[in-house]
Amino acid sequence: MAKYDVNNIAVSSLLASIKNGEIAIPEIQRPFVWDSTKVRDLIDSLYQNYPVGYIIVWQNPDVKLKDGTMSIGKKVLIDGQQRITALTAAIVGQEVVDSDYKKKRIKIAFNPLEEKFDVATPATTNDVKYISDISEIFNPSFDVFSFVMEYCDKNGLAANEDKSKVSRIITNLKSIENNNLGVINLSHELDIEQVTDIFIRINSKGVVLSQADFAMSKISSNEIYGGNITRKIIDYFCHFMQSPADYELIKNNDMEFAEKPEFDKIKWVVKENEDIYVPDYTDVLRVAFTYKFVRGRLSDLVALLSGRDFETREYKDEIAEASFKDLHDAVLSVVNETNFKRYLMILKSIGIEKASLVRSQNVLNFGYTLFIGLRNRGIDSNIIEKTVRRWVVATMLTGRYSGSPESSFDYDIKRFMSYENPIEYLEQFEAGALSDAFWNHALVDHLNTSVASSPYYNVFLMAQVNAHDKGFLSEQIEIKTMLEERGDIHHLFPKKYLMKNGVTNKSMYNQIANYTYLQTEINIKISDDAPKKYMSVVMNQLETGKGIYGGITDKEELKKNLEMNCIPEGFENMTVDDYLQFLEQRRKLMAKKIKTYYESLK
Repeated sequence: MAKYDVNNIAVSSLLASIKNGEIAIPEIQRPFVWDSTKVRDLIDSLYQNYPVGYIIVWQNPDVKLKDGTMSIGKKVLIDGQQRITALTAAIVGQEVVDSDYKKKRIKIAFNPLEEKFDVATPATTNDVKYISDISEIFNPSFDVFSFVMEYCDKNGLAANEDKSKVSRIITNLKSIENNNLGVINLSHELDIEQVTDIFIRINSKGVVLSQADFAMSKISSNEIYGGNITRKIIDYFCHFMQSPADYELIKNNDMEFAEKPEFDKIKWVVKENEDIYVPDYTDVLRVAFTYKFVRGRLSDLVALLSGRDFETREYKDEIAEASFKDLHDAVLSVVNETNFKRYLMILKSIGIEKASLVRSQNVLNFGYTLFIGLRNRGIDSNIIEKTVRRWVVATMLTGRYSGSPESSFDYDIKRFMSYENPIEYLEQFEAGALSDAFWNHALVDHLNTSVASSPYYNVFLMAQVNAHDKGFLSEQIEIKTMLEERGDIHHLFPKKYLMKNGVTNKSMYNQIANYTYLQTEINIKISDDAPKKYMSVVMNQLETGKGIYGGITDKEELKKNLEMNCIPEGFENMTVDDYLQFLEQRRKLMAKKIKTYYESLK
């Protein structure tokens, strides 16, 4: 059997197939991203008989119904939604939702005398040479002869030759309905990887659709089992997190959904301003699917929503129905206010004060997956919190979910859910991935980098936040506060000092072992001096009891401050000659602090 076929279909037939449900468009009131000029250009291309690209649809498999009969699967539109929306807006006169979540008409005007299309404006509306809205031409009751007579009369065109020309042009315009679009029909036997590959090869803009995109198309095109409602929960929840000001616009624009209980369950997020964990639709979908179905591959979700029985390899309607229900319930658990806020509290408790401290969104995604999954099993809350805390930090340190996370998600969720006490699997992972060799050697090597957003440096900062450490040479201001608003990242060996003394390689003077947080005013006073010079000022001020830059007034306070910032002994006497030794010593101290921090999470 062919994996796909390519056909031409008339615009009118395509729109009819969508109207009668043969082709399902993912239904969600998201903003129409094309501007009006692109709609105009599309109509002009069709008028000129130019190619306008392919529409790609994916055939759903035929499913066995409960009575034993077979139901022919619909086709789901996976590429071409903007073009279809543009056609229905210009030709059918359908409203679209703009970037402000307001419904509006996109009217395309046409000048038959010049055969020119324009976006409708007051000027074209008042100009008798223009048809102010071409959708009138495609109305079944439109009378070409009457229109031509009236149009020619308004424009002073009395000659039969002129009337004949206008009539021909209007007929050509109306024949847009009969122009063909290329449609690629993908077989249900293709898996997501194959569909993705075909999509990339066909799409001239190089746009990549993710497995989540395909899953969301599958979800939103299903109205029988409420997939379209599940899609709106996900989409609006994520949008409110990014743009809470759009709440009233969406509520007024989608009044039918606003009346549903699902809308009430997501509106809490409008009043929140936390930005530690801001999931997008892919994240919500991945968390919901992984925790509820105990699987990590979104291709499995697409199969389950299609009704696939993994044992018999048949497609059954009852499996599709159950899968849509389970996914709906799982998404509600993900967007649940109590679940979400408790998870944020766990993240804060391990020192995550800002989103930038976690480079991998999938670390946070699996952490939330684990939290909801264990809570759903009724595991003791103390065990859940300990497990999630350690797992989030452990996966940051090991880079477990960097790159493609699906296989690791699949493996980890199955293991965590199979143990009566989830800490048993966690301890097995720690024994292999976080051995003494990791803490004493591998982590020290990982800290040998100039990447400021290194996950290892970020965990070091989390350790400092967790321990309520003060900034370098500061008596009162904590690292936590500096991360939020007041601190500078400072080079302990100032950059200009190093460059002036021959250390000109950026990757060397920007080593993360040379970084520390401190108050802006202290940074200014330190300037570009060697540690030996600016620390001598500190020591002299301690002798006089006048306090130093950050307010430290005695040597014991200074000693504690240097220790909490992992500054090696003898730093106060160091010059450029000691720089490499300093880096090596500080990396070991930073690794030791990170290990102590991790052990405290137990």
